[in-house]
Amino acid sequence: MTPARHHTEWLSLVETSGPFLSLPVLLRIFPQGLDLRDPARAAALLESYEDWLDRGKPLLHVHTAWIRHVLENLLEWPADYIAEGQSIPAGLEATQPHFGETLRPDLVLRRPLSGTTSGVDADTTPQLLIVTYPPGQDLEKPVAGKVWKASPATRMTELLHASGVSLGLVTNGEHWMLVYSPRGETSGFASWYADLWMQEPITLRAFHSLLHLRRFFGVAAPDTLAALFTASSKDQQEVTDQLGRQVRRAVEMLVQAFDQIDEDSGRTVLTGVPEKEIYDAALTVMMRLVFLFSAEERGLLLLGDPLYDQHYAVSTLRELLRERADQHGEEVLERRHDAWSRLLATFRTVHGGVQHESMRLPAYGVALRSRPLPLPRRPGKGQPLARNPVPPAPGEQPRRSPPLGSPPDPPRQSPRRRPRGSPPRFLPRPRHRTDRPRL
Repeated sequence: MTPARHHTEWLSLVETSGPFLSLPVLLRIFPQGLDLRDPARAAALLESYEDWLDRGKPLLHVHTAWIRHVLENLLEWPADYIAEGQSIPAGLEATQPHFGETLRPDLVLRRPLSGTTSGVDADTTPQLLIVTYPPGQDLEKPVAGKVWKASPATRMTELLHASGVSLGLVTNGEHWMLVYSPRGETSGFASWYADLWMQEPITLRAFHSLLHLRRFFGVAAPDTLAALFTASSKDQQEVTDQLGRQVRRAVEMLVQAFDQIDEDSGRTVLTGVPEKEIYDAALTVMMRLVFLFSAEERGLLLLGDPLYDQHYAVSTLRELLRERADQHGEEVLERRHDAWSRLLATFRTVHGGVQHESMRLPAYGVALRSRPLPLPRRPGKGQPLARNPVPPAPGEQPRRSPPLGSPPDPPRQSPRRRPRGSPPRFLPRPRHRTDRPRL
């Protein structure tokens, strides 16, 4: 298995929300993969976990012992690196005056208070704040018995913002949530579950690799966990900017195609259609495609099912169009509209779902039902705009065909092309920089 495939596998098993470590950063720090699993430590962890399952909920000292086992035995944090009680540095708190609450960490990971051989005090800056909760407290639901109805995850983000520390760890013993929340930036959350450590050992390896003591104190500054998140944020911002540029360019190409069809028809196809509606429709189509490509890549749809792949998947449609272009030339694609009809069917299928013996897909309801302006077919002279038929989803009644005797499309004539570089009349001029689109 390649390192990229290795990292992609464990990333798929860890619940993340918001910014997290990017693949390029992981490949730079772990070029050979995550730290190897230590069988002895894994066995001790399993024994402690089973004892916690049996006695941890009613007995506080067993719950505390399990958490300390993870920190001190699995992650190898020495006891003098873990501050608690009166040894927690001052200023690590967040006050919520409206609710009469003050948030404080239960534990703090920092270098111990000791001098160096040069006589200069060691850097004791807090690296990670830890807050623990009882086993029955859901980390994503309001804390029981508190006036402020905020979840442990939200409370940790407020504590990190107030204290100036970017990393926090919240746990109820079963759920271990890593929080990255620097001031002025979007918060990121990553969740591990103790029972999954036993079932999917690669998740335990990831937890160990990222939160081991050396990731805070045993590596160069650019390789610490906080620095990895910062570098990943820059990578993800570049990807976002590039995607924005690509989407804008695709919108321009689609609008130009609408305009060319309208021009070839003597400006009769889009008569009465506002320019803003045309531009909004093109943008809607592109954002839907971005959604579908992302969902299929993440395994959220039915990619891999033969029926879905052949008739609905946008990933296989792209490959099919490339294959046809290689075989017959791109000019052939300019005269075919079946791909557009397939896209409309996919939009409707993902929104409304499918319950058919051949294919089942839940209704995701992601605003894909309302249809943007379909790619028009060339109408006959004096005829209104003709829209492409949409193939029905499985189990759905097919739409009626046009009445017999409807005028056929006229033969294609050599159109007068717009001069290269001349913008279509529908494309609005942006009021912002085109290299940083606001989509």
